[in-house]
Order: sequence, then structure tokens, then C-alpha cells
Amino acid sequence: MNRRAHMVLAINPGSTSTKIAVYKDEEPLFTESVAHSAQELAGFTHITDQLDMRRAVVERVLVDHGIDIHSLSAVACRGGRLKPLPSGTYLVNERMVHDAERGVQGEHASNLACIIGYDIAKRAGVEAYIVDPVSVDELDDVARLCGVKEIKRNSLSHALNMKAVARRAAADVGLEYGAARVIVAHIGGGGSVSAHADGRMIEINNCDKEGPFSAERAGAIPSLDLVELCFSGRYTKDEVMRMLVGGGGLMSHLGTKDAREVERRIDEGDRYAEMVYEAMAYGFAKAIGSMAAVLGGRVDVVAITGGMAHSARLTQWIAERVGFIAPVKVYPGEDELRALVEGVLRVLRNQELPAIYE
Repeated sequence: MNRRAHMVLAINPGSTSTKIAVYKDEEPLFTESVAHSAQELAGFTHITDQLDMRRAVVERVLVDHGIDIHSLSAVACRGGRLKPLPSGTYLVNERMVHDAERGVQGEHASNLACIIGYDIAKRAGVEAYIVDPVSVDELDDVARLCGVKEIKRNSLSHALNMKAVARRAAADVGLEYGAARVIVAHIGGGGSVSAHADGRMIEINNCDKEGPFSAERAGAIPSLDLVELCFSGRYTKDEVMRMLVGGGGLMSHLGTKDAREVERRIDEGDRYAEMVYEAMAYGFAKAIGSMAAVLGGRVDVVAITGGMAHSARLTQWIAERVGFIAPVKVYPGEDELRALVEGVLRVLRNQELPAIYE
């Protein structure tokens, strides 16, 4: 008996782009990435201010590709900074949309996905889902403590892509994900570095709060100097937050978060651009080394992924520093759209039950 085909719309807003795809089962009918320039995004104070613009992008792409929303079986949305959750596929509900609008764990473009997807799904008469959201939290308790009792570390990361890449990297060295010890560095507009063991992501840092700086995130900075900056009277809270998230990293040093622009400057002899770019690689190498310590020095494979993994210069700098730990595999870009669809297909085919966000 033939299995019914499922049409799934996937929506993945990132810091500098909105990625959209429609799949018929596992086969993409189309995938498209709409870039958003720094000038375009500069007019929005908060991520939620971008909602109408991002929704219009999704709807325009669907029209351009001749997709009627009533032909959809479901909508797959990237999960944002929601409450801490185990990994899985979650049904989008009003509570999730409310928490995404509030940004319960901070602002991020991924928060917009379930809001846009829920609206489209309601009009199409289907359900919307998220898969392995940014707020997946599988940390060991010991990893939550830091040097100030009132502050606890939490897990916010590019969980969707890192989980998918960890599985792929494990398979590439002949192991099942659940039996492999994997370090994954996701490098994009933001960035995350994670340690995986026994099928769980047991440690994580992301550039919003700690770890290396990225294209537009400050990462870890000297804490006492940050306190002095905050109380200097020169900046508002919003201005300081913008320095850390959105205006940090390459953006702070070079006035751009476009790796292609940075590489062009380096090729034209800009020594400062080269030093900043190498410093970013240095920071990711340090973070990978710290994850090796978390795994007790027993690491099967190191994987580098994300949009900036397309840069051979950047990944080579990192690999030169961490190659002694384990084989280094590079997976440029991300598999997030496919991973979203695969998670939703498992639910549509009754292979797993959707989790409920409460």
C-alpha cells in the first residue's frame, strides 16, 4: 500500500537570513535563503519588530514557488529561546507563541519561527511544530554552577543543527550517535560549541554569554571591565546589550558581520582584519579544547559547522589548533531545514508522539 505523501513547510529565521523550504516527504520541492542586510535590519530595535517583515518574506516565497498553504500537511518551525526543554518535536500552542513573543530566555530571530508558522498553520488548517529548539537543555547538574551563586548557567544553542551534525559526524567515523563522544562547533552570526556523550548534549557554551566571539556576538569578555562599562554612565542598558548581542564580535571590530567582506579585506592586505578573524578562530579552538576536557580527553570526532564553516581559511586555523584532539570534520552550512522536516515527518507518520509545551 502506498504511503500518503506529506507536504511540509519549514521556516528557519536566522540573525542575517530567513530560510524557507517546502518538502514532499524527504524530497525538497525548493529551498530558499533570503538574506537581510545590516542596513535592512538596522531599522528594527527589537527582534519582534521584524515579525511583519519576516512573515511577508515567507509568504512571498511561497507565492513565488506556487505553493498554496492549503496543500500543506504541517509547518515545521525552528524552535527559539523558549523554556528549557528536552530534545524532541513539540506541537506549537498559544503558550509557546506567548513565550516566543516575550523572549523568555532573550531575543533571537528563531523566536519568530513558531509565531509565523502558527499563523500560517491556522489558516491552512494544519498543525505547526518545532524540533530541537534553541533551548534544548541536557546539561549535567555540575555544569550549571558558576562562581556567583545567584547566577546559573543554562543551555541555549544551535541545538537543531548541532544534534544533526553530531549524528552525521559519528556515522562518518563508524559510530552510532548514542555511543560516540563528539564536539561540535557551530559558527555563524552567533555561535555554539557543545560536547555530546551517550546521546546527550552534556555541555554547551554560546557566544551570547560565554565562549568565543562570533560574527555579531561578543562571547566571553572580562567581567570586571564589563561592570565598569555598565556603570560608567556612558551607555544605557539597551546599548550595552547591543554591544554584546548583535553589535559584538566581527561587527564591533570591523563594522561588518559578513565573512566574505572580511576575507576580501584580508586578501587586499588588511592586517587588522586578519588578526580579528584569526582571533575568532583562536577563540573557537579554545572552546573546543575546553569541551575535550569535559569529555575526559576521550573524543571520537570534532565537527565544525554553520554558515561560516564555508570559510576554508577559518576552519583551517581552527583545525591546526585542535587536530591533536581527534579527527576534524567540516560540514559547511547547516542541515536545519531537513532536520526540521524529518522531525515533523516522524510525528505525521505516527513514529513518535509530539511533546506538549507547558
